[in-house]
Amino acid sequence: MATKVVITRKNLRLQSDTNENECVSSAGCCCGSSIEKESEIDLKAHFIIGYTKTANRNIPKISTKLKMNDIIETLKVRFGIGRMSYLVQPGLYCIGNPDENSPVLVTANYKMSFDSVRKELAGLNVWLLVLDTKGVNVWCAAGKGTFGTSELVHRIEAVKLYDIVKHRSIILPQLGATGVAAHEIRKKSGFNVKYGPVRASDIKAYLKADLKTNKEMRKVNFTLLNRLVLTPVEVVNTIKPLFLLFGTMFLLNAIGFSKFGFTELYSIIGAILVGCVLTPMLLPWIPSRAFSLKGAILGLLWAATVIFINGWIPNLIYIKAASYLLLLPTISAYLAMNFTGCSTYTSPSGVNKEMKIAIPIMLVASVLGIILLLLDSIIQSFL
Repeated sequence: MATKVVITRKNLRLQSDTNENECVSSAGCCCGSSIEKESEIDLKAHFIIGYTKTANRNIPKISTKLKMNDIIETLKVRFGIGRMSYLVQPGLYCIGNPDENSPVLVTANYKMSFDSVRKELAGLNVWLLVLDTKGVNVWCAAGKGTFGTSELVHRIEAVKLYDIVKHRSIILPQLGATGVAAHEIRKKSGFNVKYGPVRASDIKAYLKADLKTNKEMRKVNFTLLNRLVLTPVEVVNTIKPLFLLFGTMFLLNAIGFSKFGFTELYSIIGAILVGCVLTPMLLPWIPSRAFSLKGAILGLLWAATVIFINGWIPNLIYIKAASYLLLLPTISAYLAMNFTGCSTYTSPSGVNKEMKIAIPIMLVASVLGIILLLLDSIIQSFL
């Protein structure tokens, strides 16, 4: 089942990711750099295949074909490897052989966004203006302000775009709409902003349609596959805290305070997979609008399954069963709530509201669950 959202400038929703996913970079700050220095691009980048001569300088020409290295790097980033430095140098690039009348497209310097755009522009003659979003994708960068009015105005001036094209029109991705004040762009740079389609794959059709979008071009399809693609990095992000948790459990075993074993191992891993993978997969079908509650519902089902498998209720092991009913759904709920930053139908205000309600409940449930788990361990040590 695919979840579809029609996006307009009025109802566009943006949510920057709450964990890794797309929103923080170690790219550094360009403050203090001269405009001339910022407009220079390293011609050694593997996707640069030449340059196009203009009145005042040579503009790097980029390939529309992704190499195996691009694909491998993208896969690594999907698992959170090298995510914080996956970016390209901001500036002006070109595809094909554009001239002073060719359209100007704008994107972010997150490498995955950059690649998604360039691979769809084969056969076109266009300029591609890349903003410095600190390695963040368009959607999240618009919410954070890096894909915004000031950066766009600055970048237009940095590359002297007015000397390269005769027209005064730039095409922005629709998902960046809330980060940009079009009237300010026109006032400060003289360029008019037009908003293109949601997907890069529709750019060619958009250009052929005389820069007009239809309803389908404004629709986001958040399919099962779209959601699954985002889950690997969610799982990887839990590995470090998972090691810390298992290390603590090992120490408690070593000092004879408790006996955590295989049951605890698969129970916790299962709760993580429920929150990171199963909840995103079943997102449209799980009751409730709150992601945390969606994760908690599936977490409760998993906890009940663990209790049933171990036969704790028939054997009157109520305290341990109660601790699992508190702890496992809390783990799943927290991880499911992280997925709000990946969804196409959450808003910052909605997420903030959910967190204010959910976090205190999770905290109380966690404390009670741990107390009951330790209490059961103490009781068992005397039996």
